[in-house]
Amino acid sequence: MSPEKLQIALYWGAACGGCDVAVLDTNEFILDVAAAADIRLWPIAVDGKYKDVEKMQDGELDAAFYNGAVRNSENEHIARLLRQKSKILVAFGSCSHMGGIPGLANFTSKDKILDTAYLNNPSIEPGNKTVPVPETKIGDDETLDIPEFYDQVYKLDDVVDVDYYLPGCPPAPHQVKAVLLAVVKGELPPKGSVVGAADFAVCEDCKREKKEKKVTRFYRPWEIIQDPTQCLMDQGILCLGPATRSGCGVRCPDTGQGCRGCYGPLPGVVDHGAKSLSAVASIVDGKTPEEIRGILKGIPDFAAIAYRFGAPASLMKRNEKQ
Repeated sequence: MSPEKLQIALYWGAACGGCDVAVLDTNEFILDVAAAADIRLWPIAVDGKYKDVEKMQDGELDAAFYNGAVRNSENEHIARLLRQKSKILVAFGSCSHMGGIPGLANFTSKDKILDTAYLNNPSIEPGNKTVPVPETKIGDDETLDIPEFYDQVYKLDDVVDVDYYLPGCPPAPHQVKAVLLAVVKGELPPKGSVVGAADFAVCEDCKREKKEKKVTRFYRPWEIIQDPTQCLMDQGILCLGPATRSGCGVRCPDTGQGCRGCYGPLPGVVDHGAKSLSAVASIVDGKTPEEIRGILKGIPDFAAIAYRFGAPASLMKRNEKQ
């Protein structure tokens, strides 16, 4: 540890690992980070231990970057620990920002998830009745402890105070670089800001030609030979670009896929999924309820699409009817 260097930590909660790869995708810039900062904890790359963080003084870390949702007791413990030990805590990526893909579990229940994963699964041996529990006795005076699996998924700021939010699934490498540089230089915006992203919709950065939208059928991208110059929504391909914050470089629409919404809602929008629903409802060209229902059948499981990255951040938080 060098007293002249910044002290930083990176951690993954309930996540896929893509955010850590996004940091590595800054390529040789990561060497500049290592030159400017001591990385005290980073499970994917550095052999720091939880006990080492626990021994730190409060505020000893200049910044901590937490990616992933809070899904279990270990995630929560490290979130609280890094908050205590860090001057700046950044919610890094969609999962910590809004709950992300793990947050889709809020549409079902803990018991149903365990049932599917451990009891009624074709890869499990017939008759298996074992599911994980937080504490298992393995001897007369010995127990095995594992993290407690929570009933619902939380975004990071449901658990601790967050200073900044870096959206994306994962954040684009140029944004990761910009945020790390801002920390190194001490050039951060006001607390609570969404950093590395724009304050306008993806559509404003999209170069596809846009016309008046009147959709009589929705298509999956593989069901239609699309015009690469025309707005995807004009062609009946669902795109959440009208409701989603830009800054990603229009990565999905530029490859023929509708925006997935991973950069989250525009400023002032309370519920990203509801805003997405409003955008879709405004272009459905049906005259009767039956026609409208027929058009919407082209969108399978709209709730899971609209809240793909933000169910824990929505007004409903979770589906209470399990």
